[in-house]
Amino acid sequence: MADGESRLASTNRVEAFSDGVLAIAITLLVLDLRAPEAAGEFGHDLLAQWPSYLAYVASFVVIGALWQNHHALFTRIARTDTSLIGRNMLLLLACSVLPFPTAVVSSAWRVGDHADRVAGLALFALVSVAMSSAWIALCSYLGSHPHLLEDPSSVDFVRGERRRSGIAIGMTLLALAIAFIAPLVTLLMFAVLPVFYIVTLHRVQAAER
Repeated sequence: MADGESRLASTNRVEAFSDGVLAIAITLLVLDLRAPEAAGEFGHDLLAQWPSYLAYVASFVVIGALWQNHHALFTRIARTDTSLIGRNMLLLLACSVLPFPTAVVSSAWRVGDHADRVAGLALFALVSVAMSSAWIALCSYLGSHPHLLEDPSSVDFVRGERRRSGIAIGMTLLALAIAFIAPLVTLLMFAVLPVFYIVTLHRVQAAER
């Protein structure tokens, strides 16, 4: 019993730390939304910031989807080790950077030209791919170390997570390619892509019931 409680406490600490990092990252996103300063232009200035709102929503949903999937994964983990924690830290590293490309994308639409918008979206895509790659590394480690899982049958779940992340990387790169022609379409795609993670997770969980 004591051993089981120790394992649970160890897992809960990793989850609590991860939740804290994700909460801070998602909170920092709002700092790029700016209050109008020109008298008599508040309505116009608020409407003119719509690309910033879209970038905010995209990043918010990305982090929200990651948190939901992270929670679903860790409910299946019985114990952690140094390597698992290290891979989780890489995931949090990528996620914690997300407010920066979000601010760059917002700035590109506010004061930049077409090339600046493509550059901002490329940075956003790079961080998104880094997050998905870190997730694949985390799930791959669990797949090869099933003794860390609560139930050996959860190996199928982590393998599915790897496949979903691989698809997400492909979709992100496709969206980036479109940016050279239609940056706004790419920005919209970045806002919609995280829904793929949410919907497919719900389907997996429904199939397990």
